[in-house]
Amino acid sequence: MATTNEYIEYVCEQISGIGEIRYKKMFGEFMIYVNDKPVIIVCDNVPFVKKLECIEEMMKDAETGYPYKGAKEHYVLDIDNIAFCKKVVTEVEKVTPIPKPRKKKEK
Repeated sequence: MATTNEYIEYVCEQISGIGEIRYKKMFGEFMIYVNDKPVIIVCDNVPFVKKLECIEEMMKDAETGYPYKGAKEHYVLDIDNIAFCKKVVTEVEKVTPIPKPRKKKEK
């Protein structure tokens, strides 16, 4: 089951106000960017954040899972808890670099 447009919009609404938020569809699923940094991956209507040291204590009771086959284990973000989500996403955004632009292949 792929992530629905309605769900991705809901996730973005829940974290609104913490920076510039946008999302991009990738392989039928979505990546949510905060200030151009990839912070949340949403697969099958489940929001995931990387297991990072900066949120380890906050997320110690969180579920974990794999967003897609071959992925590393991630935390499942309780997107219905708005204040908590904003706190977690803010911390993740601080330590996440902006991806380097990909060079276009020459033909």
